[in-house]
Amino acid sequence: MSETVLDISAVSKRFGPVIANENVSLSLQRGEVIALLGENGAGKTTLMSILFGHYTADSGHVTVMGRLLPPGRPRAAIRAGIGMVHQHFSLAPNLSVLENVMTGTESLWRPWSDKARGRAKLLALSVKFGLKVDPDARLGDLSVGERQRVEILKALYNDAKILVLDEPTAVLTNIEAEQMFATLKDMARQGLSIIFISHKLDEVISTADRVIVLRGGRVVAERRAMETTKAELAGLMVGREVTRPQREAATPGAVVLQARSVTLREGGVERLKAVDFHLRAGEVLGIIGVSGNGQAALARVLGGQAEPSDGQITLFGQDFTGKDVRGVVAAGIGRIPEDRNHDGVISEMTIWENAILERLPDYTRRGLVDRKAGMDFAARIIEKFDVRGGTPSSRIGRLSGGNVQKLILGRNLIAHPKILIAAQPARGLDEGAVAAVHERILEARRAGTAVLLISEDLDEVMALADRIQAIVGGRLSPPVRPEAADARQLGLMMAGEWAMESQEADHAV
Repeated sequence: MSETVLDISAVSKRFGPVIANENVSLSLQRGEVIALLGENGAGKTTLMSILFGHYTADSGHVTVMGRLLPPGRPRAAIRAGIGMVHQHFSLAPNLSVLENVMTGTESLWRPWSDKARGRAKLLALSVKFGLKVDPDARLGDLSVGERQRVEILKALYNDAKILVLDEPTAVLTNIEAEQMFATLKDMARQGLSIIFISHKLDEVISTADRVIVLRGGRVVAERRAMETTKAELAGLMVGREVTRPQREAATPGAVVLQARSVTLREGGVERLKAVDFHLRAGEVLGIIGVSGNGQAALARVLGGQAEPSDGQITLFGQDFTGKDVRGVVAAGIGRIPEDRNHDGVISEMTIWENAILERLPDYTRRGLVDRKAGMDFAARIIEKFDVRGGTPSSRIGRLSGGNVQKLILGRNLIAHPKILIAAQPARGLDEGAVAAVHERILEARRAGTAVLLISEDLDEVMALADRIQAIVGGRLSPPVRPEAADARQLGLMMAGEWAMESQEADHAV
């Protein structure tokens, strides 16, 4: 019989009236990989935060290697052999890889840092687990996938026997995700025990030994990964059958937004290179590409956060180049940022304060913010867009990532924008939330909103977009229609192969 390395027994946790976990129990064996699955706000991250000592359970206990784990003490969790890799990295970009890994591992009273020993241990772990890194590289110069590698190595450097990963592929490309899960499987074969939180059902089924499903803070199901299906898991997560909506045929209206030869230079680097596109009322234009190819720069330019170096942007036929965020919002353009936590909300503020952030003048009377009007607006968003986990007066930092995303989507769509710029709108969301977000986007399209969808998810773009363009190295491909292109063709476009001629017959003037 396999050795039990972790036992979570009858753990419960509340935040005021909100039940985060209720009587949750699970065990983990040596060399086993468990996927923790559930809707946004189901209690997955709270449970793992209790395990790592960030939160203290109201009741229940945790044992590691047969010993009771002291609650609320991250240092005790680390000493017990638990390593946690958070969805949002906790590394210092100005330090080297070695300095990041060694931070906090030596006594503050030590007169010097034994970097030679640290380097040797880091390189040995790198070789053992196939996690190649340069110890002297500055962290800020690394790709997202490389930074995640460093996070994992930092946990292993602390002699982790149990590795917990929260949404490990949320910010990785498909290739990086495949490489990471291959590495995790190899780690499990070498005796490491792994729990990972994910919403991506394909990676759950292909990687995990067991799948544990939470709903409403409770364990509602457990399945062997090889004996279940994506459809069954999606249904267990939300308590009903889940189907993603599909775009129906429609005739778009007039051109509302157009970019001509738009170029953006930042720090001597061309982020966008002579970008051309147009967007019509009542259509979805999908922009696909591997992360880091200019999508973020395009969203910043259109959202008023960066001014083009060259080129022109027109809105309803009028010059709109260089408008700031206030001008963009006033013009009726809604924005869903790629990084919801950094660019979408302020975590220390309440839900209602975040709800009115972009439209503060509308909720100000005689120089004072109308709290009641703001609270009422937030309550409407919470009800209409199914934002769970808090009331208008709750701090938004208490919400799960998916519920933060639903709030951002709601505060934009409830105002019926003329144009919606949606960057990675379903990233990190569970299957039920993805279906809901997609339906809201298609509802906006039916109402005449022009949607610019920026995504790395081919399935998402093919399901929602009327036309698709790929972005590679800051350049946009000619547009194609989804019904005339398959995933292979679009993948080639994302790699920069644009041999096919544009299938767009109605170029805008």
